[in-house]
Amino acid sequence: MKSPTGTTLNMQAILQSHKDAAMQRRRDVVLLVLGMLALWTAFSAWLGVHALPYPWTTFQRLARLLGDAEFYGHIEETGKAFAAALVLAVVGGTAVGILLGVRRLAGDVMEPVLIAVYSVPKISLYPIILLIFGLGISAKIAFGVIHGIIPIVLFTMTAVRNIRPVFLRCIRVHRLGAWPAAWQVLIPAAIPEVVAGLRIGFALTLLGTLLGEMFASQRGLGHLLMMAIERHDVSLIMALAVLLFAFATLASVLLLRWDRHLRKGWQREA
Repeated sequence: MKSPTGTTLNMQAILQSHKDAAMQRRRDVVLLVLGMLALWTAFSAWLGVHALPYPWTTFQRLARLLGDAEFYGHIEETGKAFAAALVLAVVGGTAVGILLGVRRLAGDVMEPVLIAVYSVPKISLYPIILLIFGLGISAKIAFGVIHGIIPIVLFTMTAVRNIRPVFLRCIRVHRLGAWPAAWQVLIPAAIPEVVAGLRIGFALTLLGTLLGEMFASQRGLGHLLMMAIERHDVSLIMALAVLLFAFATLASVLLLRWDRHLRKGWQREA
């Protein structure tokens, strides 16, 4: 039997180990950021500032953008379209993935079709999107959805197919209908895989929304990017790219932490 002193020492050792790991992660992040900035600076010196501005020049341009009240109107426009597209992609992708996962024959038929559609360059479908939805926010939302929904469908379908048999037996024993079974059993069991698909779907939905704004919009970050490309305003392109990179990285880190938390919970329950 362990003594209280031994237990205390073990707890202190565990806490110290967690602190050391956290410090190591912070050091790794700092070294990664410094390395990226050094590489960026080296490429700027090699290619020239007209092709790739220096980091401090880009950050100055970004600061001026963030100080412009009109710029937040473009952020709001992109944010509304992206949020709507992401909700539709997550809800629709999860529902379709559960349906195809439960109905294995339908899933076997649709899986190669979905993968084939996923491999098609979505920009080739944009004229069809414009014909169906017209100019405006609806086309941007639709273009974002078709980019992000397929990974969520595939990950959810795979998760439902790999659900432990005990959960399926519980559904049969309690005689749950389709909706209660999906809401109370299938979705909670599939959430870790859905979050993994959401990490990919999030980035692709953002990409689709921006592409939609680049080709058929008068507002939004994608519209600003297209204007910068037409004017060869490299500093504006880089400033917007840094802003989008920071947003996507933060969202990816949060989703990754959520994913790890869910998987640890599953491992404890298993």
